[in-house]
Amino acid sequence: MTRARLALLGLVALILAGLVFAWSLMGSATVTQETSFTIPAGASVSAVADKLEAEGLVSSASGFVLQARIFGSDAPIQAGEFMLAPGMSQGDILAAFQSGDVIRRFVTIPEGMPSILVWERLMAEELLIGEVPVPPEGSILPDTYAFERGQPREALVEQMQAAMDTALAEEWAKRAPDIAVDTMRDALILASIVEKETGKPEERRMVAGLYSNRVKTGMLLQADPTIIYPITKGKPLGRRIRQSEISAVNGYNTYTRVGLPEGPITNPGRESIAAVLDPAKTSALFMVADGTGGHWFADTLEQHNANVARWYAIRRERGEM
Repeated sequence: MTRARLALLGLVALILAGLVFAWSLMGSATVTQETSFTIPAGASVSAVADKLEAEGLVSSASGFVLQARIFGSDAPIQAGEFMLAPGMSQGDILAAFQSGDVIRRFVTIPEGMPSILVWERLMAEELLIGEVPVPPEGSILPDTYAFERGQPREALVEQMQAAMDTALAEEWAKRAPDIAVDTMRDALILASIVEKETGKPEERRMVAGLYSNRVKTGMLLQADPTIIYPITKGKPLGRRIRQSEISAVNGYNTYTRVGLPEGPITNPGRESIAAVLDPAKTSALFMVADGTGGHWFADTLEQHNANVARWYAIRRERGEM
């Protein structure tokens, strides 16, 4: 074997020994079970490495930093909460941090949830941060929203409000001719009444048609939820409405106020908004509960009184009267 070949083999062996030594300095990941790991905003690679070692997720903070510098991409690490799984290497962990693949959690705002209950739900979510006032009624679009640990509540509310602005504008652009409302604001108010008046999705357009007829003819809307809203801000009343509350004069009670309330009485869903902007073509002016969660509709007071008698009979059979 020539001296040149021997020298080459010696060089290769030296390089391999150096790589093995360097690799040993880098340490290894030590994740034994699924573990969440949070990176604060503005944290450096060194700070993250120290935190990983302190939490027992890598064997060496300095080794993690060394591997990041030699083998990692130029992409910065992202702030947020990450899920680390058993079997992940240090390279896998670094790649996850650089990708920003954070844990997403969800909060659901159901259709017809008033703003005071939206506020209570957000304030009860311990993974959100910061104070936020009760949002204006009708400004939140009911939907399911993703959020991250440590996200400000204010930012999430702004997202919900932007979603409502977008949905309302999109539905307004598709509105049918000769509807009962002239502005997006009035559409939102009427939609909030429709949302509270029926629990059956298939009834929305019919209920919207009925109330649209009342608005157009100048009739009192006589929507019970508008009596309750000034009393509870949308929370359940928990009892029957009193006669004094039916006759109360305020900005919401449509038993004493002609036209729409002064503002929404809940956060209506997109389907209720769409129903108000394209209501059923009907001559109905009256409705009463039918005992199934829906309603009987009537064009005349005589028909309505007959339906009321049927409803009272059902209630008597149930022992409610």
